[in-house]
Amino acid sequence: VYKRQPLALNLLAASHAAAQSATDYRAIVCVFLFGGNDSFNMVLPTDSSSFAAYTSTRNQAPDSIALLAPGTAPVTTAAAGSPARLGGVLPINPIDAQGRSFALHPSMGALVPLFDTQRRLAIMPNVGPLILPTSKAQFSQPPHPKPARLFSHNDQQTTWQALSPEGAIIGWGGRIGDLLASGNTNAAFTTVSAAGNSVFLSGQVVRQYQIGTNGPTRVAADSAGRVYGSTAVTTALERIVSRSRGGHVMEADLAVVAKRSIEAELLLRNSLAAQDAAPFGTPVTSGTYNAANDPLLRYTNPVTGAVGASNLAQQFQVVARMIDASRRGATGVRRQVFFVSLGGFDTHDFQNRVHTDLMARLAHAMVYFDSVLGSLGAQGSVTSFTASDFGRTFTSNGDGTDPGWGSHQFVMGGAVRGGRLFGQFP
Repeated sequence: VYKRQPLALNLLAASHAAAQSATDYRAIVCVFLFGGNDSFNMVLPTDSSSFAAYTSTRNQAPDSIALLAPGTAPVTTAAAGSPARLGGVLPINPIDAQGRSFALHPSMGALVPLFDTQRRLAIMPNVGPLILPTSKAQFSQPPHPKPARLFSHNDQQTTWQALSPEGAIIGWGGRIGDLLASGNTNAAFTTVSAAGNSVFLSGQVVRQYQIGTNGPTRVAADSAGRVYGSTAVTTALERIVSRSRGGHVMEADLAVVAKRSIEAELLLRNSLAAQDAAPFGTPVTSGTYNAANDPLLRYTNPVTGAVGASNLAQQFQVVARMIDASRRGATGVRRQVFFVSLGGFDTHDFQNRVHTDLMARLAHAMVYFDSVLGSLGAQGSVTSFTASDFGRTFTSNGDGTDPGWGSHQFVMGGAVRGGRLFGQFP
């Protein structure tokens, strides 16, 4: 009798087999842009008809958010952050432009060679959650199936990360981790967040490991493994916090978490390269290393001209250190899923100033990460992608935009067929 095997089980078995037999290293990195990135000012078509429609729609009083045409010279006396002060958008040359022309935001110049020349950056235009393809007319028809709770930040963040609105407890990064964890000797580092708790990394089996930008969090002990100068006190403390003395479920679970944290910190303490070790950071010749002062992790705010620390670059730094340790075999992991994030994209107001700064931060951090991976010889092993709550309204509200739906996203890595637009650009 022929017995049909469910597709999901076949995929699970295949994934387990592939992970267990793999001798190489692979990782994906989700770069989540919290607040709803206005990607229509991040990537935009510049052919005459498209740009005319773009300009007329976004040029609204009192503060136009319409960026200027390629080749437009910056007006240094214009208001800080204004389109005139920024100058024209930056042309890119997709391999298959289909007779159209495209550009990036003026503050994303660092990404142009990554797309045009090095071909490690691609663009996915106009993507978002769908039940069925939906026209504008169908959208206004209540019976037409649409994703639940559109335009709600929390619900759409969770939808992107976990395929359903707020309340979901299993994310698709965690599902990938569930399928691949059996191929990792140490499953504790299968899914890793450098940006706090994320439903994206939560699986049925795997538990996301949260790491700070400076490395793993120690439980009381100092870098030498001492409490009050004593290793004996450390041993006693670890014995107390990692053992349950009663039968309460929460007490037992807390003990498991504490034990896992202590063991993970000890392993990573001895495995991660120093923050100031090349290529991750700038070596310190005297004093204590501070990531906020590292030139590699600092970016220039195009609105104010100030040079400041980039938390996103710092998150990428610790992810790169984790990848390096894993590729060296120090963590017992061959397949990993990472999560980093950048907030502030809810640009209802002051979009010109806020969004311009955010685009500069994103571009700087992505190029920093790509450069470090290049130095490690790992560009072909790691694929990063952006995601966000939703796009924003194409029309302006006067100095910003409101929640929308579809948006454009970047995909970056040596395994990416870069210099292309994957999908139909509106």
